[in-house]
Amino acid sequence: MKFTKQNFMFLVVGIIIYVVDIGVDFWVVSKYFCQGQYSWSVLILCFRGLSSLITQIFSYEWFKNDWEGTNTGKLKWIFLVHLFQCGIFIRYWFALKYGCQAAFKQNDIGDASETDPPNFIQKRAVDVVTDINMLRVFKTFLETTPQLFVQIYILVEHGKNNICQYAAIIMSFCGISISTVDYQISLRKSLPDKDEFRVLPKLVYLFYKLLTITSWLLSISLITLLSVGSSVVLLIFFWICGFTWALKQHTTFCKSKKMEYLYRTVVGIILIFTFFNVKGRKTKVCISIYYATHTVVTLGVLFVYMFWKPSVIKDIHFIVVSILTVLSLVLGIIFLAVYYRHFHPTAYCKPEACSDEVDGEAGQRVEIGRFQNFLMQ
Repeated sequence: MKFTKQNFMFLVVGIIIYVVDIGVDFWVVSKYFCQGQYSWSVLILCFRGLSSLITQIFSYEWFKNDWEGTNTGKLKWIFLVHLFQCGIFIRYWFALKYGCQAAFKQNDIGDASETDPPNFIQKRAVDVVTDINMLRVFKTFLETTPQLFVQIYILVEHGKNNICQYAAIIMSFCGISISTVDYQISLRKSLPDKDEFRVLPKLVYLFYKLLTITSWLLSISLITLLSVGSSVVLLIFFWICGFTWALKQHTTFCKSKKMEYLYRTVVGIILIFTFFNVKGRKTKVCISIYYATHTVVTLGVLFVYMFWKPSVIKDIHFIVVSILTVLSLVLGIIFLAVYYRHFHPTAYCKPEACSDEVDGEAGQRVEIGRFQNFLMQ
Protein backbone atom coordinates (compact mmCIF):
# COMPACT_ATOMS: atom_id res chain seq x y z
CA MET A 1 0.00 0.00 0.00
CA LYS A 2 1.86 3.04 -1.26
CA PHE A 3 0.73 6.40 -2.61
CA THR A 4 3.35 7.65 -5.05
CA LYS A 5 4.02 10.91 -6.87
CA GLN A 6 2.62 9.28 -10.00
CA ASN A 7 -0.62 8.51 -8.14
CA PHE A 8 -0.79 12.14 -7.04
CA MET A 9 -0.40 13.35 -10.63
CA PHE A 10 -3.17 11.00 -11.77
CA LEU A 11 -5.32 12.42 -8.96
CA VAL A 12 -4.75 15.97 -10.22
CA VAL A 13 -5.53 14.93 -13.80
CA GLY A 14 -8.70 13.23 -12.57
CA ILE A 15 -9.83 16.41 -10.84
CA ILE A 16 -9.20 18.46 -13.98
CA ILE A 17 -11.15 16.01 -16.15
CA TYR A 18 -14.00 15.98 -13.61
CA VAL A 19 -14.31 19.78 -13.72
CA VAL A 20 -13.96 19.92 -17.52
CA ASP A 21 -16.61 17.19 -17.84
CA ILE A 22 -19.06 19.32 -15.87
CA GLY A 23 -18.36 22.29 -18.14
CA VAL A 24 -18.75 20.21 -21.32
CA ASP A 25 -22.06 18.78 -20.08
CA PHE A 26 -23.58 22.22 -19.53
CA TRP A 27 -22.12 23.41 -22.85
CA VAL A 28 -23.80 20.52 -24.67
CA VAL A 29 -27.07 21.08 -22.80
CA SER A 30 -27.06 24.78 -23.71
CA LYS A 31 -26.33 23.96 -27.38
CA TYR A 32 -29.21 21.48 -27.59
CA PHE A 33 -31.50 23.93 -25.81
CA CYS A 34 -30.63 26.73 -28.24
CA GLN A 35 -31.27 24.37 -31.16
CA GLY A 36 -34.71 23.50 -29.81
CA GLN A 37 -33.70 19.94 -28.89
CA TYR A 38 -35.27 20.19 -25.45
CA SER A 39 -35.69 16.44 -24.96
CA TRP A 40 -31.94 15.82 -25.33
CA SER A 41 -31.16 18.67 -22.94
CA VAL A 42 -33.55 17.32 -20.31
CA LEU A 43 -32.26 13.76 -20.74
CA ILE A 44 -28.62 14.76 -20.23
CA LEU A 45 -29.56 16.89 -17.21
CA CYS A 46 -31.51 13.94 -15.77
CA PHE A 47 -28.47 11.66 -16.07
CA ARG A 48 -26.29 14.27 -14.36
CA GLY A 49 -28.87 14.96 -11.65
CA LEU A 50 -29.43 11.27 -10.88
CA SER A 51 -25.70 10.58 -10.78
CA SER A 52 -25.01 13.57 -8.54
CA LEU A 53 -27.83 12.70 -6.15
CA ILE A 54 -26.76 9.07 -5.68
CA THR A 55 -23.06 9.85 -5.32
CA GLN A 56 -23.84 12.54 -2.73
CA ILE A 57 -25.96 10.09 -0.75
CA PHE A 58 -23.24 7.45 -0.66
CA SER A 59 -20.52 10.02 0.02
CA TYR A 60 -22.39 11.40 3.04
CA GLU A 61 -23.14 7.91 4.36
CA TRP A 62 -19.44 7.04 4.17
CA PHE A 63 -18.52 10.23 6.02
CA LYS A 64 -21.13 9.38 8.66
CA ASN A 65 -19.78 5.84 9.03
CA ASP A 66 -16.16 7.00 9.23
CA TRP A 67 -16.88 9.79 11.70
CA GLU A 68 -19.28 7.80 13.85
CA GLY A 69 -19.03 8.97 17.47
CA THR A 70 -17.13 12.15 16.60
CA ASN A 71 -18.20 15.80 16.64
CA THR A 72 -21.73 16.03 15.22
CA GLY A 73 -21.08 19.65 14.23
CA LYS A 74 -18.70 18.46 11.51
CA LEU A 75 -21.33 16.05 10.20
CA LYS A 76 -23.93 18.83 9.99
CA TRP A 77 -21.49 20.92 7.96
CA ILE A 78 -20.69 17.92 5.74
CA PHE A 79 -24.44 17.29 5.28
CA LEU A 80 -24.98 20.86 4.07
CA VAL A 81 -22.12 20.56 1.60
CA HIS A 82 -23.59 17.33 0.20
CA LEU A 83 -27.08 18.86 0.16
CA PHE A 84 -25.75 21.45 -2.31
CA GLN A 85 -24.20 18.63 -4.41
CA CYS A 86 -20.59 19.59 -3.61
CA GLY A 87 -19.55 16.62 -1.49
CA ILE A 88 -17.15 15.28 -4.12
CA PHE A 89 -15.10 18.48 -3.91
CA ILE A 90 -14.66 18.01 -0.16
CA ARG A 91 -13.35 14.53 -0.86
CA TYR A 92 -11.00 15.85 -3.53
CA TRP A 93 -9.69 18.43 -1.03
CA PHE A 94 -8.93 15.67 1.49
CA ALA A 95 -7.34 13.59 -1.28
CA LEU A 96 -5.06 16.43 -2.34
CA LYS A 97 -4.12 17.16 1.27
CA TYR A 98 -3.31 13.59 2.29
CA GLY A 99 -1.95 12.65 -1.14
CA CYS A 100 0.52 15.52 -1.04
CA GLN A 101 1.66 14.45 2.43
CA ALA A 102 2.09 10.83 1.35
CA ALA A 103 3.79 11.52 -1.99
CA PHE A 104 5.99 14.52 -1.18
CA LYS A 105 6.22 15.17 2.57
CA GLN A 106 6.25 11.76 4.18
CA ASN A 107 9.92 11.93 5.06
CA ASP A 108 9.72 15.45 6.45
CA ILE A 109 10.44 15.82 10.15
CA GLY A 110 7.31 16.12 12.22
CA ASP A 111 5.02 15.22 9.33
CA ALA A 112 3.47 12.26 11.12
CA SER A 113 2.66 11.73 14.75
CA GLU A 114 5.06 9.62 16.77
CA THR A 115 2.18 7.31 17.67
CA ASP A 116 1.25 6.69 14.02
CA PRO A 117 2.43 3.45 12.36
CA PRO A 118 5.03 3.90 9.57
CA ASN A 119 2.50 3.50 6.79
CA PHE A 120 -0.28 5.58 8.39
CA ILE A 121 0.01 8.54 6.00
CA GLN A 122 0.17 6.22 2.99
CA LYS A 123 -2.90 4.30 4.12
CA ARG A 124 -4.85 7.48 4.81
CA ALA A 125 -4.12 8.81 1.30
CA VAL A 126 -4.98 5.50 -0.35
CA ASP A 127 -8.26 5.21 1.59
CA VAL A 128 -9.40 8.73 0.65
CA VAL A 129 -8.60 8.22 -3.04
CA THR A 130 -10.27 4.80 -2.95
CA ASP A 131 -13.53 6.36 -1.77
CA ILE A 132 -13.34 8.88 -4.62
CA ASN A 133 -12.75 6.12 -7.16
CA MET A 134 -15.74 4.15 -5.85
CA LEU A 135 -17.92 7.23 -6.29
CA ARG A 136 -16.52 7.75 -9.78
CA VAL A 137 -17.56 4.20 -10.68
CA PHE A 138 -21.12 5.20 -9.79
CA LYS A 139 -20.81 8.41 -11.80
CA THR A 140 -19.36 6.59 -14.81
CA PHE A 141 -22.26 4.17 -15.18
CA LEU A 142 -25.06 6.43 -13.97
CA GLU A 143 -24.09 9.45 -16.06
CA THR A 144 -21.06 9.17 -18.37
CA THR A 145 -21.94 5.89 -20.07
CA PRO A 146 -25.67 6.72 -20.63
CA GLN A 147 -24.65 10.14 -21.97
CA LEU A 148 -22.22 8.47 -24.37
CA PHE A 149 -25.08 6.26 -25.57
CA VAL A 150 -27.27 9.31 -26.15
CA GLN A 151 -24.52 11.12 -28.08
CA ILE A 152 -23.84 8.05 -30.25
CA TYR A 153 -27.56 7.63 -30.93
CA ILE A 154 -27.94 11.29 -31.95
CA LEU A 155 -24.88 11.02 -34.20
CA VAL A 156 -26.17 7.87 -35.92
CA GLU A 157 -29.82 8.88 -36.13
CA HIS A 158 -29.54 12.52 -37.14
CA GLY A 159 -26.00 12.66 -38.53
CA LYS A 160 -25.46 16.09 -37.00
CA ASN A 161 -21.78 16.73 -36.44
CA ASN A 162 -20.69 19.65 -34.28
CA ILE A 163 -17.80 20.44 -31.98
CA CYS A 164 -19.72 20.18 -28.72
CA GLN A 165 -21.03 16.73 -29.64
CA TYR A 166 -17.55 15.40 -30.39
CA ALA A 167 -16.27 17.07 -27.21
CA ALA A 168 -18.95 15.28 -25.18
CA ILE A 169 -18.07 11.91 -26.76
CA ILE A 170 -14.35 12.42 -26.15
CA MET A 171 -14.92 13.48 -22.53
CA SER A 172 -17.16 10.46 -21.99
CA PHE A 173 -14.46 8.09 -23.25
CA CYS A 174 -11.85 9.87 -21.10
CA GLY A 175 -14.11 9.63 -18.06
CA ILE A 176 -14.78 5.92 -18.56
CA SER A 177 -11.09 5.20 -19.19
CA ILE A 178 -9.77 7.02 -16.13
CA SER A 179 -12.48 5.80 -13.74
CA THR A 180 -12.11 2.12 -14.72
CA VAL A 181 -8.30 2.13 -14.51
CA ASP A 182 -8.20 4.18 -11.29
CA TYR A 183 -10.79 1.82 -9.83
CA GLN A 184 -8.56 -1.19 -10.49
CA ILE A 185 -5.51 0.64 -9.09
CA SER A 186 -7.42 1.37 -5.89
CA LEU A 187 -8.60 -2.23 -5.73
CA ARG A 188 -5.02 -3.50 -5.88
CA LYS A 189 -3.87 -1.01 -3.25
CA SER A 190 -6.77 -1.60 -0.87
CA LEU A 191 -6.86 -5.38 -0.78
CA PRO A 192 -3.92 -7.31 0.70
CA ASP A 193 -4.25 -10.28 -1.68
CA LYS A 194 -3.94 -8.23 -4.87
CA ASP A 195 -0.67 -7.76 -6.70
CA GLU A 196 0.55 -4.45 -8.13
CA PHE A 197 -1.30 -3.19 -11.21
CA ARG A 198 1.48 -2.68 -13.75
CA VAL A 199 1.38 -0.87 -17.10
CA LEU A 200 0.59 -3.83 -19.37
CA PRO A 201 -2.31 -5.15 -17.23
CA LYS A 202 -3.66 -1.59 -17.07
CA LEU A 203 -3.72 -1.32 -20.86
CA VAL A 204 -5.26 -4.77 -21.33
CA TYR A 205 -7.93 -4.06 -18.73
CA LEU A 206 -8.63 -0.62 -20.22
CA PHE A 207 -9.09 -1.98 -23.75
CA TYR A 208 -11.23 -4.84 -22.46
CA LYS A 209 -13.61 -2.46 -20.71
CA LEU A 210 -13.66 0.28 -23.35
CA LEU A 211 -14.15 -2.05 -26.32
CA THR A 212 -16.88 -4.19 -24.75
CA ILE A 213 -18.74 -1.10 -23.48
CA THR A 214 -18.41 0.63 -26.87
CA SER A 215 -19.71 -2.42 -28.73
CA TRP A 216 -22.67 -2.70 -26.37
CA LEU A 217 -23.53 1.01 -26.63
CA LEU A 218 -23.44 0.80 -30.42
CA SER A 219 -25.70 -2.25 -30.29
CA ILE A 220 -28.21 -0.47 -28.06
CA SER A 221 -28.09 2.52 -30.40
CA LEU A 222 -28.99 0.30 -33.34
CA ILE A 223 -31.85 -1.25 -31.34
CA THR A 224 -33.08 2.25 -30.45
CA LEU A 225 -33.07 3.20 -34.13
CA LEU A 226 -35.38 0.26 -34.81
CA SER A 227 -37.65 0.88 -31.84
CA VAL A 228 -37.21 3.13 -28.82
CA GLY A 229 -39.71 1.02 -26.90
CA SER A 230 -37.79 -2.19 -27.58
CA SER A 231 -34.58 -0.54 -26.40
CA VAL A 232 -36.19 0.63 -23.15
CA VAL A 233 -37.68 -2.82 -22.51
CA LEU A 234 -34.31 -4.49 -23.13
CA LEU A 235 -32.48 -2.12 -20.77
CA ILE A 236 -35.11 -2.63 -18.05
CA PHE A 237 -34.84 -6.40 -18.51
CA PHE A 238 -31.06 -6.29 -18.10
CA TRP A 239 -31.42 -4.07 -15.03
CA ILE A 240 -33.87 -6.53 -13.46
CA CYS A 241 -31.41 -9.37 -14.13
CA GLY A 242 -28.52 -7.40 -12.60
CA PHE A 243 -30.57 -6.33 -9.57
CA THR A 244 -31.80 -9.89 -9.02
CA TRP A 245 -28.25 -11.23 -9.24
CA ALA A 246 -27.11 -8.67 -6.65
CA LEU A 247 -29.97 -9.80 -4.39
CA LYS A 248 -28.99 -13.44 -4.82
CA GLN A 249 -25.39 -12.59 -3.92
CA HIS A 250 -26.58 -11.13 -0.57
CA THR A 251 -24.31 -8.11 -0.81
CA THR A 252 -23.30 -6.49 2.49
CA PHE A 253 -21.76 -3.21 1.37
CA CYS A 254 -23.91 -0.83 3.44
CA LYS A 255 -24.81 -0.78 7.12
CA SER A 256 -28.51 0.00 6.61
CA LYS A 257 -31.03 -2.02 4.61
CA LYS A 258 -32.26 1.03 2.69
CA MET A 259 -28.74 1.93 1.57
CA GLU A 260 -28.04 -1.70 0.68
CA TYR A 261 -31.08 -1.82 -1.60
CA LEU A 262 -29.99 1.47 -3.19
CA TYR A 263 -26.54 -0.04 -3.71
CA ARG A 264 -28.05 -3.13 -5.34
CA THR A 265 -30.16 -0.89 -7.57
CA VAL A 266 -27.03 0.93 -8.72
CA VAL A 267 -25.24 -2.39 -9.23
CA GLY A 268 -28.10 -3.46 -11.51
CA ILE A 269 -27.58 -0.30 -13.61
CA ILE A 270 -23.82 -0.89 -13.79
CA LEU A 271 -24.38 -4.48 -14.93
CA ILE A 272 -26.39 -3.20 -17.89
CA PHE A 273 -23.18 -1.86 -19.42
CA THR A 274 -20.34 -4.02 -18.09
CA PHE A 275 -19.63 -6.95 -15.81
CA PHE A 276 -18.53 -6.57 -12.20
CA ASN A 277 -18.22 -9.22 -9.52
CA VAL A 278 -20.16 -8.06 -6.47
CA LYS A 279 -18.81 -10.61 -3.98
CA GLY A 280 -15.20 -11.23 -4.97
CA ARG A 281 -15.87 -14.88 -5.81
CA LYS A 282 -14.98 -16.88 -8.90
CA THR A 283 -17.32 -15.83 -11.69
CA LYS A 284 -16.05 -17.64 -14.77
CA VAL A 285 -19.50 -19.00 -15.56
CA CYS A 286 -21.30 -15.72 -14.82
CA ILE A 287 -18.99 -13.58 -16.93
CA SER A 288 -19.17 -16.12 -19.78
CA ILE A 289 -22.98 -16.01 -19.73
CA TYR A 290 -22.94 -12.21 -19.48
CA TYR A 291 -20.80 -11.58 -22.56
CA ALA A 292 -22.32 -14.49 -24.49
CA THR A 293 -25.70 -12.78 -24.02
CA HIS A 294 -24.27 -9.47 -25.24
CA THR A 295 -22.81 -11.25 -28.28
CA VAL A 296 -26.12 -12.92 -29.14
CA VAL A 297 -28.03 -9.63 -28.80
CA THR A 298 -25.47 -7.76 -30.93
CA LEU A 299 -25.49 -10.33 -33.72
CA GLY A 300 -29.26 -10.57 -33.48
CA VAL A 301 -29.62 -6.83 -34.03
CA LEU A 302 -27.39 -6.95 -37.11
CA PHE A 303 -29.40 -9.85 -38.56
CA VAL A 304 -32.66 -8.00 -37.91
CA TYR A 305 -31.34 -5.04 -39.89
CA MET A 306 -30.17 -7.35 -42.65
CA PHE A 307 -33.56 -9.05 -43.18
CA TRP A 308 -36.06 -6.41 -42.04
CA LYS A 309 -34.31 -3.23 -43.10
CA PRO A 310 -32.38 -4.15 -46.26
CA SER A 311 -32.48 -0.54 -47.50
CA VAL A 312 -30.51 0.59 -44.45
CA ILE A 313 -27.66 -1.82 -45.25
CA LYS A 314 -26.52 0.46 -48.07
CA ASP A 315 -26.29 3.47 -45.75
CA ILE A 316 -22.67 4.36 -45.04
CA HIS A 317 -23.45 5.19 -41.41
CA PHE A 318 -24.89 1.73 -40.82
CA ILE A 319 -21.91 0.04 -42.45
CA VAL A 320 -19.45 1.97 -40.30
CA VAL A 321 -21.44 1.40 -37.11
CA SER A 322 -21.82 -2.33 -37.86
CA ILE A 323 -18.11 -2.78 -38.49
CA LEU A 324 -17.21 -0.86 -35.34
CA THR A 325 -19.73 -2.86 -33.30
CA VAL A 326 -18.45 -6.27 -34.39
CA LEU A 327 -14.79 -5.25 -34.31
CA SER A 328 -15.11 -3.74 -30.83
CA LEU A 329 -16.89 -6.83 -29.58
CA VAL A 330 -14.32 -9.27 -30.96
CA LEU A 331 -11.32 -7.26 -29.75
CA GLY A 332 -12.97 -6.65 -26.39
CA ILE A 333 -13.54 -10.38 -25.84
CA ILE A 334 -9.92 -11.07 -26.84
CA PHE A 335 -8.61 -8.53 -24.33
CA LEU A 336 -10.98 -9.96 -21.72
CA ALA A 337 -9.60 -13.47 -22.27
CA VAL A 338 -6.00 -12.22 -22.13
CA TYR A 339 -6.66 -10.25 -18.95
CA TYR A 340 -8.30 -13.13 -17.09
CA ARG A 341 -5.77 -15.64 -18.38
CA HIS A 342 -2.59 -13.72 -17.57
CA PHE A 343 -3.25 -10.59 -15.48
CA HIS A 344 -6.21 -11.22 -13.21
CA PRO A 345 -5.11 -11.25 -9.53
CA THR A 346 -6.08 -14.88 -9.02
CA ALA A 347 -3.67 -15.79 -11.83
CA TYR A 348 -0.56 -14.33 -10.26
CA CYS A 349 -1.35 -13.52 -6.62
CA LYS A 350 1.55 -14.58 -4.44
CA PRO A 351 0.53 -17.14 -1.80
CA GLU A 352 2.39 -15.36 0.99
CA ALA A 353 0.58 -12.14 0.11
CA CYS A 354 -2.80 -13.66 0.91
CA SER A 355 -2.26 -14.15 4.61
CA ASP A 356 -3.39 -11.88 7.41
CA GLU A 357 0.19 -10.77 8.12
CA VAL A 358 1.06 -8.63 5.13
CA ASP A 359 2.14 -5.01 5.23
CA GLY A 360 2.73 -5.27 8.96
CA GLU A 361 4.28 -7.21 11.77
CA ALA A 362 3.37 -10.77 12.65
CA GLY A 363 -0.06 -11.05 14.22
CA GLN A 364 -1.19 -7.68 12.86
CA ARG A 365 -4.30 -7.95 10.68
CA VAL A 366 -4.63 -5.63 7.72
CA GLU A 367 -7.67 -3.36 7.52
CA ILE A 368 -9.05 -3.41 4.01
CA GLY A 369 -11.95 -1.04 4.56
CA ARG A 370 -15.02 -0.62 2.40
CA PHE A 371 -13.55 -2.19 -0.70
CA GLN A 372 -13.87 -5.73 0.67
CA ASN A 373 -17.66 -5.52 0.13
CA PHE A 374 -17.63 -3.31 -2.98
CA LEU A 375 -17.55 -4.30 -6.65
CA MET A 376 -14.72 -6.72 -7.37
CA GLN A 377 -13.27 -7.72 -10.71
